[in-house]
Formats: sequence, structure tokens, C-alpha cells
Amino acid sequence: MFDLSTLDWQKMSGIIPAIIQDADNGKVLMLGYMNPEALSETLALKEVVFYSRSRQGLWRKGEKSGNVLKLISMSTDCDADSLLILVKPAGPTCHYNTSSCFSGSSFTLGFLTQLEKIVLSRKIQPRQTSYVSKLLQQGINRVAQKVGEEGVEVALAAVTPAMETLEAESADLLFHLIVLLVAQERSLMTVVRILQDRHSQ
Repeated sequence: MFDLSTLDWQKMSGIIPAIIQDADNGKVLMLGYMNPEALSETLALKEVVFYSRSRQGLWRKGEKSGNVLKLISMSTDCDADSLLILVKPAGPTCHYNTSSCFSGSSFTLGFLTQLEKIVLSRKIQPRQTSYVSKLLQQGINRVAQKVGEEGVEVALAAVTPAMETLEAESADLLFHLIVLLVAQERSLMTVVRILQDRHSQ
């Protein structure tokens, strides 16, 4: 359980800022504020609830649009006067229908998560013009074969002078690896977590 009493509520007269971050790709989605009641509701509902300074009351993000922020985890900073909340957004976070309230926000590696979602959508709802849909329809053996072929091409590119070839072939390998993981109902994030666990050992 998160201990509300450890937070410094007095510094900002009973509220604290809460930075909202996508748990999958690390993208900063928005900044909101919480009072003790909002934080308690967030923990109880497992969905983010803010304190609105303009309305002076609680509001659950997405209560009208359905674009709720599902709580994954939260932590406090070293001064215990702000929160970092990791979420899984159910849709666009910003009221302008964008994923983030910060227009310049970008997280390059987070694109892999976006790409994985696109590949999954091509599996669930195949498109005749989609390379991914056609590849998945050929079966797991063909998808695995493509990963093998791309792996060989990466190895060959590594011993040639043109480094841009290595980068391009690596992109092909990574793309087809994502397709393979989706085909087998696995997640790229699970692979990343395995690497993180190995690093911590």
C-alpha cells in the first residue's frame, strides 16, 4: 500500500503535482494535481483521479470520454512532494485527442510499442494491402523463417563496409521479431523486462 502520510501535503497547501507517464513506452502524458482524497480514490479505483484546481473538486480522468488512465504503479520523489504515476491509457490523454498533453513530447524507443500495437491490429483485423497481415496468414513457420533470414542479413551486413546497411538490416530484423512475438502472443515489453532482470542480477 502507498502511505499517504509520507507525502508533504503542506508545501502546496494540500495538493501535490502528479506526473503521468505511459508504463509501456515511458512517454510523459500529462501533469495533474492530487489532494489526499484524489490519491485515495486513485488507489481504490486503480484509475487516476485528480483534484481540479479550477472546479475545486475531484475528477476521474476519462469519466466522460472513456479514456481512463489505468494505474500501474506510483512513486514519490526524494522530497516527497510530487508523484510519478505509471499508467496504461485507454485512449488519447489530451483533450485535443492526442496521446500526450505535451506537443513536443517524444520517446524514440517508445515507437517500438506503437509499432507492436499496429502489428497486433493487423493480426486482429487483417488488411488485404498489409504486408504484416499477409505474412501472418502464411503461418508461424514462415514468420520464423523471415526472422532467420533477416538475422543472417544482419550478420552479413556487419562484415561489410557500409554501416548504413547494417542499420537498415537491423531494422528489418527487429520489425520481423516484433511480428513473430505478436504471432506467438508474446510481448516486446516482456523481452525488455527479461533484459532488465538480467542486468540487475
